[in-house]
Amino acid sequence: MTQIVLDDVDEAVLAKLAELARANRLSVEELAQKLLVEAVDMADRRRQRLEIADRIAAMTPKEIVQTDSTILLREDRDR
Repeated sequence: MTQIVLDDVDEAVLAKLAELARANRLSVEELAQKLLVEAVDMADRRRQRLEIADRIAAMTPKEIVQTDSTILLREDRDR
């Protein structure tokens, strides 16, 4: 497995990481690896959601003026 070496990590961050690791019965290395995996997964899910939003936006006809959603919501509430 590849190693990652981090220099100049703030002592407060390391202390908090160690505290979280103890609370979860993990080593600092295991917790750091878990957090990295979660961060990468979250970034990937965000990218996927943005791609879906872009595909939906591409389906909207450009030549038709769209009504602002706040106007539609106000109209619906006034009924």
